[in-house]
Amino acid sequence: MKKIIAITAATLAITACSNMSNTEQRTMSGAGIGAAAGAIGTAIFHGNPIWGAVGGAAVGAATGYAYDAYKKEQASEYNSGYNAGKNNQKNQAPN
Repeated sequence: MKKIIAITAATLAITACSNMSNTEQRTMSGAGIGAAAGAIGTAIFHGNPIWGAVGGAAVGAATGYAYDAYKKEQASEYNSGYNAGKNNQKNQAPN
């Protein structure tokens, strides 16, 4: 019975992210990684893992969101340069 519950939970967790945008996926990934790191870190130092997970999730989500903004800026600069080269124009990358 425990295996069925674990498999069902894993399947739902994997398929739940299939309709998310890149921003949502990066933010959720950051929150998950941050929560795990925060819980483990506070447990190692004999703190309350719940509060570590909450703090880690908040920091991780913010970091994931900032990383998404960085990746979007990179893509914008790349596309601007690509289009300028394609049209034999000077690069007009956004500032």
